[in-house]
Amino acid sequence: MRAKDALGQRGEALAVNYLEETGLRVVDRNWRCADGEIDIVAIDGSVLVVVEVKTRASLAYGHPFEAITEAKLQRLQRLAGAWCRFHSLRFRRRRIDAVAVLDDGSGPVDIEYLKAVG
Repeated sequence: MRAKDALGQRGEALAVNYLEETGLRVVDRNWRCADGEIDIVAIDGSVLVVVEVKTRASLAYGHPFEAITEAKLQRLQRLAGAWCRFHSLRFRRRRIDAVAVLDDGSGPVDIEYLKAVG
């Protein structure tokens, strides 16, 4: 496995733990369809939450949240609908959240969480 892929998997695992500690119920991970992938699907009360996770070892290429473009947010909205259709579920409310994980491997990991980014 490439180092970048291992870092991404570690970041997603840390994000899942963090989200569960904040009270979200994670119901799916790395869900894929022809249109793309959702990193994490969670439930927050009665709200479906699609979570985009960006993990970096440093800020050399910018903050992880900078990689979440308007086009990416629109794709995640479409993927949320596809996930609901695939699972035959309906949610009156859906939101897109984002988690940034900074892990340089030398100490504590920094996790930032933004709700309703798109």
